[in-house]
Amino acid sequence: MNTTLAATNQRIHTLDAVRGFALMGIVLVNILPLLQTQNPLPGSPDAWMYYFLNFAVESRFFVIFSFLFGVGFHLFISRAKAKGANSTALFIRRLIVLLILGFVHKQFHPGEALFIYAIFGFLLMPFYRLQARTNLLVGLILALLVCATGFKPLLVLPLFIMGLAVGQYGVFQNIEGFMPVIKKIQGVTLLLSLIGLYVQYLLIPANMDLSYAIIVDEGISESALQQLTYYTIAITSVGLVMATFYTTTLMRLLQNRTAQALLSPLAAYGRMALTNYVGQTVLILGAGYLFDLYGKVGYVQTTLICLVIYVVQIAFSSIWLSVYKMGPLEWVWRAFTYMSFSPMRRERSGAR
Repeated sequence: MNTTLAATNQRIHTLDAVRGFALMGIVLVNILPLLQTQNPLPGSPDAWMYYFLNFAVESRFFVIFSFLFGVGFHLFISRAKAKGANSTALFIRRLIVLLILGFVHKQFHPGEALFIYAIFGFLLMPFYRLQARTNLLVGLILALLVCATGFKPLLVLPLFIMGLAVGQYGVFQNIEGFMPVIKKIQGVTLLLSLIGLYVQYLLIPANMDLSYAIIVDEGISESALQQLTYYTIAITSVGLVMATFYTTTLMRLLQNRTAQALLSPLAAYGRMALTNYVGQTVLILGAGYLFDLYGKVGYVQTTLICLVIYVVQIAFSSIWLSVYKMGPLEWVWRAFTYMSFSPMRRERSGAR
């Protein structure tokens, strides 16, 4: 029993820590359009930060966050079935709540992911009936096809399916048993990441700007548009590979007890992922309004703002979870999913 409990706790800790890691990367990109970040001058610190985000963050952490949704889907359905509940009805209600929350969030943050996740979540449901090997193969094929187009939003469904397959294989339930495979995937994706980064570097368009739509609106030439298309395909494809490398590396790291202890605040951050994801938008827009930051900050400044957000949210998450069982939005999500309001406060250790 103790061995099973320890394995369960390790699985939850690893999932939450990886999810928290993904949140840290997502805000670095989301803050740019929210604060209407200024384009960097060539050779400036902002330009270096701009390239760092392009080569290390953009299209990387979004992949991890989406993949983990698929893993979470499997865990949710499996737990519901184990309790004898109507897993389909519960998950549909769960998606409806996410859809509503995403729609509201979308009014303040047009690039938010929750609304898209809810839509693709309905498409994910039939895949639960398929075998893990089939889902993994379908997910990989769809992911490769999407990467060939460079249209990142369509990656959500393949990532959901691959996350579901990993859940079906029981990877997070038995990380130690899958460690040889994890090590191989880490090694392969490290090599592919290095090659991919070099290709991405070679394909950088002249006068590149993150606001691709603006470039097109200004009358981009056919050759420049083609170059931009190739770069978009590269950054999407390399992002998928690097995200896999990031995830496997963190999974290996979290098997070390010292690393687990050091990264426990990151696990708390990920455990309140929904609250913190929406909270990032609130903090960014609030800071933009209070300090009049819209259109007046560069890439270095937005990164520093993100560092402050990390400190605030990680501290808040750790303190909150020491008193309550889950985050506030997680509690609301759960309440409307199960149509019951369970106690949120933790029982005191001395209570019986």
